[in-house]
Amino acid sequence: MKTNKILLGGLAGGVTFFLLGFLVYGTLLSGYMAANLNQCASKPMTHMVWWAMILANLSLGYLITLIFSWSKISGIHNSAKVSAIIGALISASTDLGTYSLSNMYNNFSVILVDVAVYTAMVTITGMVISIVIGSKKG
Repeated sequence: MKTNKILLGGLAGGVTFFLLGFLVYGTLLSGYMAANLNQCASKPMTHMVWWAMILANLSLGYLITLIFSWSKISGIHNSAKVSAIIGALISASTDLGTYSLSNMYNNFSVILVDVAVYTAMVTITGMVISIVIGSKKG
């Protein structure tokens, strides 16, 4: 895959994930997450470190794009499957690790919701990346 496609795919993925995060976590699930997460560890939205959030989202976009490139993943369906697996494994690892070492989560059910939501967001992000890089098959 050409460098331009990797750069565009990663950027598109990062922007997509950022927008989905705002829509899902910042709007649709904000009340649920506030009620089920220990707020002592959370910053108010007014104190968000924007550069870190932007880099986190771009990092995920480029990770997925590079995996697609290295694995020669083609097609929106294959991209969706691989993205779903990536999302589920990343979120399960992060959430379960956090649950094991902290009091961040008020209950276990929030982990199940977070893994499902994060997986869906990464799947959509992977599909957008697939469209931007021009995957043809699958």
